[in-house]
Amino acid sequence: MCLYASLLSPLSYHFIKEVLMAYDLQEQEQLEAIKAWWDRYAKLVVAAAIACLLTIAAFQGWRYYRHQQSLAAVTLYEQLVQAERANDAKKVRDIAAQVIDNYSRTPYAAMAALSAARASFESGDLAASKVQLQWVIDNAGEEELRDVARLRLAGVLLDEKKYAEALALADVRHVASFGGLYADLKGDILLAQGKLAEARSAYQAALEKSDAQSPYRPMIQAKLDALGDTK
Repeated sequence: MCLYASLLSPLSYHFIKEVLMAYDLQEQEQLEAIKAWWDRYAKLVVAAAIACLLTIAAFQGWRYYRHQQSLAAVTLYEQLVQAERANDAKKVRDIAAQVIDNYSRTPYAAMAALSAARASFESGDLAASKVQLQWVIDNAGEEELRDVARLRLAGVLLDEKKYAEALALADVRHVASFGGLYADLKGDILLAQGKLAEARSAYQAALEKSDAQSPYRPMIQAKLDALGDTK
């Protein structure tokens, strides 16, 4: 008999047996605890898992829907651009109406509305132009597009001699890069009101806020020169 076997006395066997039994008992207790926890929370866990899967599926579905919406909107917008190039004002307005009605949550809706507003203005329909520009102000998600719409709407109001309304739009907070354009428009409104000194100050501000390479700078400078040293 080897030395290892001789060491395994009855006492040693008893000790090992107790250890194994204790281990089995502990394992059984853990399994029972897990089983009890599962019995208690199984429905909640399954419900949470299903909710998670449904959320993921809904999100993926929404992304697909938005993608399809954007594809449809851009297709229409490309047709609108072609109509603009052909100077077909009616077609521009018709396509813009489709984009706005069916794809209002895409950026193309606001751009289409701006195009429709320009077509309406050039056709002499100032009322329609104002409605379309106001739609952009109220609904466009991009701040820059809202700023463009305010500038154009203020210009329409200026043509209608509605100076107070136009000036209110020119004073609305806007993106810094539009500072020169807004100040220039404000100068035009003040000039139309006969407020020459204030108009000159606005034109000076427009010149200071305009980029050195801006094609508008010569026009702004010409307005300043025409006013001279107005007090």
